[in-house]
Amino acid sequence: MRAVFSRAMAALLGGYAFTYAFTACLARLLPLDRVDSLLVASLPAFVVYALAVLWAFAARDAWRAWLGVPLALPLALIGFWPQLLEHLG
Repeated sequence: MRAVFSRAMAALLGGYAFTYAFTACLARLLPLDRVDSLLVASLPAFVVYALAVLWAFAARDAWRAWLGVPLALPLALIGFWPQLLEHLG
């Protein structure tokens, strides 16, 4: 029961965090105008979130279901680097 709850939280919260970071990173790296890159980066977000949910329930154990969350940190740093520098400086 606890493993199912952990997988569900990994799917919902971890998948959302990974998808949000992925979208921000992709929008930052695309060589388009700001609005166009945001629109283009938002389109694969639905697929990425669905794959994150599938990953959480297909993983061998509940610990591996949470492996996507640490992968979101470098993506979030790339995606939000200018805002982070503005906030710190």
